[in-house]
Parts: sequence; structure tokens; C-alpha cells
Amino acid sequence: MEEVLAIVLAGGIGTRLQPLTKIRSKPAVPFAGKYRLIDFPLSNCINSGIRKIYVLVQYRSWSLQRHVQEGWGISSSHLGEYIYCIPAQQKMGEEWYRGTADAIRQNLDLLRGKNYRNVLVLSGDHIYKMNYQLMVDFHRSVNAGITLSATRVPRNMAAGKLGVFEVDRDFKAIGFMEKPDQPKCPPGDPENCLASMGIYMFNVDSLTETLEVAGDDFGKDIIPSLLQKRSDIYLYDFTEKNRIEDIIIQVENGRRKKILVNKTRDSSYWRDVGSIDSLYEANMDMIGIDPLFNLYTEKWPFRTHQRSFPPSKCIIGGRVLESMVSDGCIVSGGTVNRSILSPGVIVEKDAVVEDSIVFDDVIIEPGARIRRAIIDKESIIRAGVAIGYDAVADRARGCTISERGIAVVPRGIDIALS
Repeated sequence: MEEVLAIVLAGGIGTRLQPLTKIRSKPAVPFAGKYRLIDFPLSNCINSGIRKIYVLVQYRSWSLQRHVQEGWGISSSHLGEYIYCIPAQQKMGEEWYRGTADAIRQNLDLLRGKNYRNVLVLSGDHIYKMNYQLMVDFHRSVNAGITLSATRVPRNMAAGKLGVFEVDRDFKAIGFMEKPDQPKCPPGDPENCLASMGIYMFNVDSLTETLEVAGDDFGKDIIPSLLQKRSDIYLYDFTEKNRIEDIIIQVENGRRKKILVNKTRDSSYWRDVGSIDSLYEANMDMIGIDPLFNLYTEKWPFRTHQRSFPPSKCIIGGRVLESMVSDGCIVSGGTVNRSILSPGVIVEKDAVVEDSIVFDDVIIEPGARIRRAIIDKESIIRAGVAIGYDAVADRARGCTISERGIAVVPRGIDIALS
């Protein structure tokens, strides 16, 4: 799509993801073994034919910029394709980005002198498959100035967590509230509400006019104000309209089988992984025989930077059950069950890892036990240590415990029996 520019907002601090965001920005948080959160919107762009992309970075951006540079060198500026990381530069005074809208406002100079017709604004930290071409087609078919993408989410999941649209019977947006305690439901659907996905499609002139409105954040300031002033704002119903025909890879009677499908569940999956619990749950959605979100497809691949590792191996009676294991892992006599291992993880004799997510280069020594935990990179869990069984003991070791009891081990710490 030659006339569409994508701007990915990737400067988030991710306070609710601490300690995972202590040393990295939110879009750089690892996900599903070998990926990072930023890989999902970037992959959606490439799969949708959008190859002009700016990634706006700010908070602790080094690992994110390195990841994009090393893993996303798939375009050629000589052919008019690019993925550029744009750091905050205080272009409009001494302030850094004060919000999502202010980040775009400070970079409007990137649009000058270009032939862009539309600007697609994306969040850099959500998990979903989306064919942005369908949204572009809808936007242009209704002659919209601004199109806002919304997904249907159960009321209890959205309350206090997501921005929610109020619509009339013609599905016209008439209001927006940021993280309401009592979200309103659309007519005819009392169980769900329409949550903002943080995906906005603008005509270039509409974007310029929008940013003349006072306010620094699209959700808190700009969108509620615009809904009262403009008649050319439309909602794109992601749950109903997004359809991705793909080839799912399955095994049947010992043979590899490819099935062409259009899975409604997979196409309508969307998660805002803004907290430890939501990050954990979204990771768990990736595993299982029939996962809620399927990575094992051919037509909609997800790309990432991959370190050069040998294949993983399971030796000396090691067992791996219902889990995802990345390259370079060694399960040496231990057991891994319903878990995700990132590259370079070592699980030694009689160690047990269950219902957990283990980031890169972690060593789990003999007899250690890990349950319902997230272990950040380069940590060592010494022999005999138990993580996820005693919250008081875990806190004493420096772990963070989420609202739902997930134990998070910070990066690079060495936990031994006291």
C-alpha cells in the first residue's frame, strides 16, 4: 500500500509490567519464547503490504532499537520501503513525549513533502493478527476522515483496564471513556463492550487537524473531544470484519497436514498485555493442541530477530509436555510441562518447570521447582530452590508477585537456598 504510512508507538514505560520493564521498554518485552511484543504489529504491517513504517521510541529504547535493526532488515529504502526507529528529540521545546498524541505531534515533520494518503497509528505492545488492508478499504469506502478500530471484549475484562466506545444503534460512535469502572455495551450485545485497540486510521489532513486539539493522549484527551465535534469518525469492528485466511499446520495419523482455514477465533484474538497477569495469560494462550492464538501458520508468519543457536535437545530422561521450546535449550533430565522456554534455557536433572514462562539464557539447576512463574533473562535458579510455591519466601528473594499469584524473577539474579 504505497500511500499508507504506519507509525508504531513504542515508547511505553509499562509500569504494570515491572520488574520486566525495569531495563527495557514495554514493546521490547519477550513473548511466546523467541518473539518480542513489537514483532506482532510489525509483522501485521508487512503481511498487509505496508512497508513504510516509523517506530517512535523513548523509554529505555536501546534493546528495542537493536532488535528492530537486527531482526527487521527486510526492506530497502532504495525501493521506497523502510522501518526506521525515531527517538524522542524534543522537537517542540524541552519536553519528551507526554502521550500518544504528543508523540505524533512532535513528528509531523516526517509527513511533509511525502505522498501519503493515510496514516495508520498502532500500539507497539498488543498481540493480534490483523489485515490492515481491510481497515484501509473500509476507511476509504465510507469516506472517513478518521477510523478507530474496536474489538468486542467481555465487560468484566474491560472494566478499569481498557478504553471503551459508546455507540448508537447504527454503530456510530457517540462517546468514549478511558478505562471506565462500568463500561457501556453496544445495543443488542449486553455481555460485551467495544474496546479501543489503540489502532487509528487518519487521512493526512485529518491527522493534522486532530493534533491541533489540546491534549497529549489520544484515549484520554483527543478522541473523546473529536467524537463531539466531527461527523466523519467511524468505528471498524475488528471482531466482525477481520478475517485472515491461512494455512494451519496439523498432524494427523502421523503425517503433516496443511489445512486452509478462516478461523474466526484466531482472527478476532486481541490482547492488551499491559500487566503481568495479562502477559502471562496471553503466553499461555499460545500453547495447547488447539491454541486460542495459533503461531503455526504459513500465510501470516510472525517475524523476529533470531540468535544463531543449535536445535534444542532433550537428554538423560528429560521430558517436555504441552510446551513451546525455542532453539538452543537443553532439558537434561528435568521435566517441562505447560510452559514456554525462550532460547538458551537449561533445565537440569530432576528440575520441574510447570505453567511457567522462562526467558533467554536462564539456568535451572538440579531439583529446582518452578510453578506459575516468569523468569527473566540470564537468571540462575540454584539446586533445590522452589519458585511459585510460597509468596512470602519469593518476595524475600526479590521476586514480584502479581495480583493472581504469578511470581516474577527479575533479570540476572542468582537465587539459592538460604
